[in-house]
Parts: sequence; structure tokens; C-alpha cells
Amino acid sequence: MRNTLAEPRVADALDRMFAAAAGDDTIAARVDGFGNTPQEHADAAEEIYMPISPEAGRLLYSLVRAIRPATVVEFGMSFGISTLHLAAAVRDNGTGRVITTELSAHKIAAARRTFAETGLAEVITVLEGDALRTLADLPDKPGFVLLDGWKDLYLPVLRMLEPRLDPGTLVVADDVELESVQPYLAYVREPGNGYACVTFPVEDGLEISCRL
Repeated sequence: MRNTLAEPRVADALDRMFAAAAGDDTIAARVDGFGNTPQEHADAAEEIYMPISPEAGRLLYSLVRAIRPATVVEFGMSFGISTLHLAAAVRDNGTGRVITTELSAHKIAAARRTFAETGLAEVITVLEGDALRTLADLPDKPGFVLLDGWKDLYLPVLRMLEPRLDPGTLVVADDVELESVQPYLAYVREPGNGYACVTFPVEDGLEISCRL
């Protein structure tokens, strides 16, 4: 049975990027603030990977394999580590596509090279710019959503997508132990807002929410 994550060109790319991400703290220490706007944030952090963990990546892969969504939406691609896990699952399902978003032109160029090298480019669509604009007119309903961009935008992005979320749609949010994610968590954990949630304890935490 096929597992694209185990293919040498994909596994090698992930190993290389996880190794590069180990230097994130050193790079971040040299950054003099992250600016006031989303674009300024993205430009200041253009060398910082900010990746999911390998365990979280394997979880994302397994979730997408299990629910077989036609459309996976990712808020916050960075250099594409999480995108590769999502795209590998879509490829192995034999159906679907990944729509991902990113503000940094530098990261987009690097990620597109990686997607081509790994043979996954054909199942990935990269939307460049502010996700609150680029995701506003999606042609298809998301069956799976990953929130891994700027944390204070998790809730606005979710609320924008919410009218298009059918029952059974999974929404996964990364880094949920951070203070800036707490408004999002308060929203999805409020029973009246229509989600069933569970926290997956890996690094800074993943919140998995099923749309009811």
C-alpha cells in the first residue's frame, strides 16, 4: 500500500527542512520585531520555518487519509512542511487537492521548488497574499482545514470559512498553548458554536475540532 511520505524524495525533503527549522530560534533572535501588519510579519519571518512537529505531520497525514476530503485548506504554508504531509495524503487517497496560503514571496518560491522536486506540485494550489482575501471566494467547500498561520487570525479565518463547512469537516489548529490562540479555543470549545473538540498533546498542542 502506497505511503508517499516514505518515498525517498519526499522523506529527504522533509528531513532537510526539519533540520533547517532547528535554527529557527537563532534566526528569530536576530529579527528586530515582526512589524505591525501581516505582510510585515511575513517579511520579517521569511527565513523562519515555524514548522509543525514530525508527529503532528504524521497525524495530519493520517486524518486526511481517513476522511478523504475533496479539498484541504491550509492557512499558513511557510516553507511547506505541513503542506507536504497534507499533499502526500491527498495523493495516496487518489483524489482531492490542497489549497494553501502564504504571504511571503520568498517562502512561496522555495516551497514551489520543493513541491516540484517531490512530485506533489500537481495536487497543491498556492494562494499568495492575505488569506482573509484569498480564501474568501473558494470554489469548493473545504473538507479539512489546517490553521497554522498567524495565531490572532485563526478565529477570523475560521469564521470566514464557517458558512462553507459541512458537518463532519475537521478543523485542526496548531500551537494552541500560545496565548494568542485562546480566543479561537474559547470559540470552538463553546458547545453552542457547533464543534466537538479534542486537544492532541504534541509540542505546543493541536486542537482537532469536528464541525457538527
